[in-house]
Amino acid sequence: MQKVLAWIPPLLDGARITISLTIVAVSAGLVLSLFLALGKMSKKVWLNRLSSAYVFFFRGTPLLMQLYFIYYGLPQITPLLTINNRFLAAFIAFGLNSAAYCAEIIRAAIQSIDKGQFEASRALGMSYAQTMRLVIVPQSIRRLIPPVGNEFIMVLKDASLVSIIALTDITKVTRSISSSTASAMVYIPAMILYLIITAVFTYIFHNLEKKYSVYQ
Repeated sequence: MQKVLAWIPPLLDGARITISLTIVAVSAGLVLSLFLALGKMSKKVWLNRLSSAYVFFFRGTPLLMQLYFIYYGLPQITPLLTINNRFLAAFIAFGLNSAAYCAEIIRAAIQSIDKGQFEASRALGMSYAQTMRLVIVPQSIRRLIPPVGNEFIMVLKDASLVSIIALTDITKVTRSISSSTASAMVYIPAMILYLIITAVFTYIFHNLEKKYSVYQ
């Protein structure tokens, strides 16, 4: 029991990194994904193709390889692209990847809004940008909560991949403890910690979904 208690502080430090990375990466991904979603729906061919290519690339290649390339590959292209901060490298990789998935979520939410509202807004003299900003996007936000919640939980679990660049998240700490103590029992409290964190955020998103449900 005493051994398990000694594992808790470093595991909690790892949890702080895992949670922080997930929050900032998904937040940044959501901001970028709005522009990608609008780009995919744009009638400008070049913008549509550029946005579609971005989404296709980041959804079609493994996140692990993207992380590897950003941290290890970019410096080989030019030293100017070297990212020495492991957290920053992980943030960039996860943010860019999350943006591709959130772009499809936002696009689906926007397209689920009745077209009549768009036509009515344009009839009132609103520009396309005003229509999207004042009418369509605000209504889409309610529909985004469940899928964005799922994306958040997926990123939270995928954050374990950052251990490959030696970022001290829960998984990295667990592996270090396991190696130093020659015991795999540390994986039990580590998995319980993941479950607790996942349960907390699932509860938060569930309450948000109920509060802002489109069906209430």
